Amino acid sequence: QVQLVESGGGSVQAGGSLRLSCAASRYTYSNYCMAWFRQAPGKEREGVAAIDSAGNTRYADSVKGRFTISQDNAKNTLYLQMNSLKPEDTGMYYCAARPYGGIEWWLLLHYNYWGQGTQVTVSS
Repeated sequence: QVQLVESGGGSVQAGGSLRLSCAASRYTYSNYCMAWFRQAPGKEREGVAAIDSAGNTRYADSVKGRFTISQDNAKNTLYLQMNSLKPEDTGMYYCAARPYGGIEWWLLLHYNYWGQGTQVTVSS
């Protein structure tokens, strides 16, 4: 059973930074896509960024230039560096994974595995 465990959320002021981590255990697929999604209160879950097994990265327009997704394969860990945070970045952030590449990475139903989420709160 694949397990994804997020950490690193917290409360920051606008303009601040946070780094989220997602530790993946028992995930042995050679071809994959891993992504970060977020969900604000009363809103649908949306894709934030994704990275595939080839290292290709993709971002939602709302976070381009501010967020960076990366992975450390030796540690089986996915990261999301979030800079210049805005109040609209507030939400629960989830790590997700699927055993194939990054096409249509933003579609929730394409992901087999999800973490429990970590809360990010940005105050103005």
